[in-house]
Amino acid sequence: MLDSVKIARRQSEIRQSLSELVGKEKPSEDETRQMDEMDREYRSNETRYRAALIAEDEERREAGADLETRSSREWSEIMAGFEMRQVALALDEGRALEGQTGEIVTELRSRGGYRGVPVPWEALEIRAGETVAGGTPDPIRTAPIIERLFAGSVAARMGGQMVNVGVGEVEYPVATSSVTAGWAASETGSVTGPSAYTTVDRPLKPDHNLGVQMRITRKTLKQSGSGLEQAVRRDMNGAIEEALDRAVFLGSGSAGEPTGLFAGASGWGINEEAVTAAPTWGAFRSEVVSFITGNAASGPGDVRLLIRPEVWDTMDADIWDAGSGITEWDRLSDALGSVTMSHNVLADPAGDPLATSAVLTTTAGGVPPFFVGTWGAIDLIRDPYSDAQSGGLRLTALATMDVTISRAVQTRILTGIQ
Repeated sequence: MLDSVKIARRQSEIRQSLSELVGKEKPSEDETRQMDEMDREYRSNETRYRAALIAEDEERREAGADLETRSSREWSEIMAGFEMRQVALALDEGRALEGQTGEIVTELRSRGGYRGVPVPWEALEIRAGETVAGGTPDPIRTAPIIERLFAGSVAARMGGQMVNVGVGEVEYPVATSSVTAGWAASETGSVTGPSAYTTVDRPLKPDHNLGVQMRITRKTLKQSGSGLEQAVRRDMNGAIEEALDRAVFLGSGSAGEPTGLFAGASGWGINEEAVTAAPTWGAFRSEVVSFITGNAASGPGDVRLLIRPEVWDTMDADIWDAGSGITEWDRLSDALGSVTMSHNVLADPAGDPLATSAVLTTTAGGVPPFFVGTWGAIDLIRDPYSDAQSGGLRLTALATMDVTISRAVQTRILTGIQ
């Protein structure tokens, strides 16, 4: 019997004895002394009980770790203790499983779902003295799933703000009026006349739904066990995040996609400049100057740049100063606040010569250049019926999102970068 159980029983006996003695109105000296002794023993037992629980917990952890790390050969050794008689009685009378049989069934249930009582194959047929061609049995063991790689989030690095909306829509009013100040021409003259203060609304609407559906076969369920569900969720979440990131910049605004920065540039008033030349710091510098003269940035350190890896390859090979080895890339990266490279959110180079695009953004007055709205959370739907005949499982993940900008002067697009 465990020490903690013995101590718990003794504590119960002490409480029962104390309740009898406390009930007396005039206890004798012996009874009073007995109460003091039992009180001291009770307090001492509380300390012993906690110590016993800690020691036994460590033993349980070691036993559990031993069970989890058993090799397939050790697993086959304990099959001799599996009793089919207990399984039959459990199904017939509802009797609880005990001993090694109960331990094996519990571990099998933790690895996969069973509607009845799981029975290991080794319990049905245990052969002694047989070997395989290699000399000894060498069963295959499947390691944890090695998951896919996804592109990192670019929208956040380019200064975009993620806005989570519970229900409804969100509008961002942006001032568009040209209110100016003016001096009075004479002592009694009037100052500049009143100008209307106008705004334009930049709404986020839940009109765009993105989803990914995955079929999980029975083989996959049995192969990967309990870790499969988490791996599948991470895989689906990564795929959705990558698609959302791409939609922020390349969304077409049709066929269910939101309008990204490139497709919405003309409608939002974002300046688009055609470089039609090889990338140099001078080409990007002129756009940085436009940010500064438009009151959107106070210097090049406030500007973020998004390019494809091919642009970095070209600029890093273009030596600006042969004597010092300084390249065009060194001049660019030293001047700007941050440079992000991504192949996911910018279209592949096309044309002859090959040309691509770039995006520059800045945060002015604490306002981000664009907003990415998401509604609620990712909705993960489990469908156990569609593939029930084959024993499979189907999962669907849905997300609702939209994109809008704040002020057009905080974003600039460069095209034709060769």
